[in-house]
Amino acid sequence: MQKSPLFITLEGGEGTGKSTLIRSLNDYFVSNGNQVILTREPGGTEGAEAIRDLLVKGSANRWNAMSEICLFYAAREDHITRVIKPALSDGKIVISDRFFDSTRAYQGELGFHENNVINCLEANIVGQCLPNLTLILDIDVNIGLARANSRNDDEGRFEAKKIEFHEKLRQNFLNIAKKEPLRCKVIDASQSKDDVFNEAIKHIASLRGDKNG
Repeated sequence: MQKSPLFITLEGGEGTGKSTLIRSLNDYFVSNGNQVILTREPGGTEGAEAIRDLLVKGSANRWNAMSEICLFYAAREDHITRVIKPALSDGKIVISDRFFDSTRAYQGELGFHENNVINCLEANIVGQCLPNLTLILDIDVNIGLARANSRNDDEGRFEAKKIEFHEKLRQNFLNIAKKEPLRCKVIDASQSKDDVFNEAIKHIASLRGDKNG
C-alpha cells in the first residue's frame, strides 16, 4: 500500500557514508511498496547539476562564501520546484543527499551578513518545503576525509579545505541538531553500515508512528 509522502534529508561532513545509507533506505522503502525519489544537492535537475560542477570542482578558494550561497540557492530553487514538490504532491518518498542544512553548516556560520542572506533565501525559496526528518551522520573528521579522499572522482573542492574548516563544519552540524531536535537526529557514522541503517530505520519508524517504516 502506498504510504503518505515523506521528505528525508541526509547531512554531515565529508565521507560520512550518506550515499551508502541512501541506497539502503531506497531498497528498504521500495521493498515495502513505496515510490521513492533519490536526489542530491547541489543537483537533482539539469540546471542544478550544471551549478554543481561550478561548486564542487576546482580549487578550494574558487568561490567565497557569499558566492557559494547564491549558487547553492539558485540550484535549490530549481530542485525544489521541479523535483521535490511534485514528488511529494504525488505521495512519494523523497530522500535527498544534502539540503538546506548543508548551506547553513558550510557557509552560514561564518558571519552575521552570511546568516542574514541565508535566512532570507531560506524563507523565500524553501518556505514550507521542510524535511520531515534530517539524519545527520557524524564521524571524526580525519576518518571522514580519508574515506572521501579515497573516492576516484574530481569533486574534491570542499575536501581540499583545511582540517580546521572540517572540524568547525562537524560542530556546525551538531549545533543544528541541538537547535532542532525534533527534525534532526544524529547518527554515529563510525558504526557498521548495518548499524547505521538500523538506527536510521528506528528514527523513521518513530516519525511515522509505526514499527515497519
